[in-house]
Amino acid sequence: MLETIVERIKSLPPLPKSFVQINAICADENGTIDKLAKVIEADPMLVANLLKIANSPLYSFTHEIKSVLQAVSLFGMSMTRSLVADISVKKLLKVDIEPYGIAPEEFVRVCTMQSALIKEWYKFIDKTKLDMLFLAALLQETGKILIADEIVKNDEVTQFKSEIASTVNIASVERSFVGVTTAQITAKIFEHWGFDETMVQAIANADDYNAAQDPIRSYSLALHVIKTAIPMNAPLADRSVNIALHILEKEGMEQSHFATAIEKIIDTF
Repeated sequence: MLETIVERIKSLPPLPKSFVQINAICADENGTIDKLAKVIEADPMLVANLLKIANSPLYSFTHEIKSVLQAVSLFGMSMTRSLVADISVKKLLKVDIEPYGIAPEEFVRVCTMQSALIKEWYKFIDKTKLDMLFLAALLQETGKILIADEIVKNDEVTQFKSEIASTVNIASVERSFVGVTTAQITAKIFEHWGFDETMVQAIANADDYNAAQDPIRSYSLALHVIKTAIPMNAPLADRSVNIALHILEKEGMEQSHFATAIEKIIDTF
């Protein structure tokens, strides 16, 4: 099963030209917000989606965002790149997540919640890691799209959906059905597309962060905690949040900042 999915990843088309240009501008020391906005403005789909995100309650901007330049100025170059990456990936892979028992809109919502939580939490923990973690959190569930497709092809939707609905360990269910987890598949996807190796390894080890050494372990632990608190089958449920808090306690990490961030996300969503 893993070989089948890996072959599919190898055959994925490249990311859109607009994303490649945006990535280049963000990596260029002479890159500017104006240049970034102009690239986005040439892609109507990106414009519509970015403005929709900018005007969502999540970011609580004090006035309506009507232009790409406004949005990019408020988000900043790094966050704009992350949001564009997410928009591009989900369009390219054509989200259908039915075996997980949720609609595509809910899948996108959960991914957004995870990235929002890491943003609210890690601004108190380590701002130097925030850009990387925001992008990784936004994209770390991407592998579910390919796993869901395999479940459909194997006519195992009913059984898979039933087990997903009741589990506290989605990765273990995935492994039992397809021999691989979302984290492993997501890492393979972004390795294929040439994303930063630290991000790829952080996602790859998010199910077993103890298998990684620092600095990867700290990134993987953070990703593990947020997807534990906001899993696809029970986002922000008391059980999910309590398990996440227990992980922080076990790791000797401050829980109050995380709890505050959780409250902000609950209020927002």
